[in-house]
Parts: sequence; structure tokens; C-alpha cells
Amino acid sequence: MRAFVVAVIGWLTLSGPVAAENGSLSANQRIESNALGYALQYRVYTPAGLEGLANVPVLYMTDGQWYIDSGKMVKLLNREIKKGTIKPIIAVFVDNRDPDNLRNNRRNSQFFCNANYARFFAGELVPTISDDYPASARREDRVILGLSFGGLNSACFGLIAHPTFGGIAMQSPAMHPVPKLLELYESEEKRPIKIFFSVGRKNDNTAAARRFKAALERKGYEMLYKEVAYGHNWQNWRPLLDDVLEYYFKP
Repeated sequence: MRAFVVAVIGWLTLSGPVAAENGSLSANQRIESNALGYALQYRVYTPAGLEGLANVPVLYMTDGQWYIDSGKMVKLLNREIKKGTIKPIIAVFVDNRDPDNLRNNRRNSQFFCNANYARFFAGELVPTISDDYPASARREDRVILGLSFGGLNSACFGLIAHPTFGGIAMQSPAMHPVPKLLELYESEEKRPIKIFFSVGRKNDNTAAARRFKAALERKGYEMLYKEVAYGHNWQNWRPLLDDVLEYYFKP
């Protein structure tokens, strides 16, 4: 028997450490918003061992259902946390659709610098997450991520929700619905935010993105900017998600 135990221990030693457990993704959770006047739903990723953690950073994603399905974000989070390339984090996937009628997509009304949408995050969603999970209270530990119009929303949050979010991550932000946004970034005082900004070089509003990047650089914003040789699609966005995570949540 002793020889068997020794052999097993030797095998474990040779085969390397046993992999840590994966995190988990909640079912949809419903929240009634007074700021918006309607209900929304969201799902929450929590890392393994959450019960032993405190002051956990939080990544919020608009179009959260897309980041789960097409972005494969849960699998990526598990891998990055296991590798130790990022800290354990909580991730909140906010669904832009009407939970009672998923064909009703609200992103156009929510993402165009909608002050009530920012109030929903700052006054309702973020406090709810803080009540339900051991989330960090530091604004520097909160990041908002979005793609296309969701990237525009992140840019809007950089101006109107910076007391809540210390990081804004924009993937291919479609700026044209709010044409004055670049001018506002140039004319208003610099906000205390850390920016991730990516765009494709193929049919992805690249020229507008470069103008926005130049304006942010002139203003002196801390920023990681990436251009890739793809278009306005997941071939562009998904491979950059590990860059987003490691930029904000490196141990």
C-alpha cells in the first residue's frame, strides 16, 4: 500500500500541479431600473474560491450576451486566472435586450451617451453587485467594456461616469451617433481614466478611430491602442480580449 501511495505522489509531481477549479457563470438575474424605467438582465462570472477573496476587481460588459457566446469570455477568464496572468476578477455581462422580449434590442437607445443609462450603472447596478459579491469599492478596480456602439458607450462613460469607472475599454467604437464626443474629449478637462482602444483596418471606421486616438494622445490619456488587420467582427475583437484583461487586471 505504501509503495502505491509513493507511486501516486511521484506521478503527481511529474505531471505538474493539479489544475485549479474553473469559475462559474450565474443564470440571468433581473434588475428593475428606476433610472431607465424598465427591467434589465445580467449574468455574473465569479472566479473559483470567491468565498476566500475580498476587494475583487470587476469588469462590466455591455452586449454581455455577445461576449459570452461569441467572445467566449468565460473560457478566457478561466484560462487567464489559472495561468496567473490576471488577478481573480468578477465579470458582469449586461444584456442590452428587453428580458421580457429578447427581440427588442435596446442598445441604440442605451449606448448613445444616455445619461440615464450611466445613472443605472452608477446608482443601481454597481451597488447591487457590491451588495451581492465581494467587489472592490475602488473606482480604479472597475472597468466598462463594449464593442461597436458599446465601444461608443464606453467612451461616453469616460466623460459622464468616470467617478464610477476607472477604466474604459473600447473595441471598434462607432462614434458617428455622437459626433461631438471627440470635441468634448478635446475641450473638457482630462478625466482620471485608463483607456483600452482597438480598431480594425478593414471596414471598421479606422480613419475616425485614428482621429480619436490622436485627440486622446494630445490630451495625455493613459492608453493602450491596437490596430488589427480585420474588420468589424469577432475575428477582430475576440483575439484582443486577453489584451484587455491583462492591461487592467495584471497581478
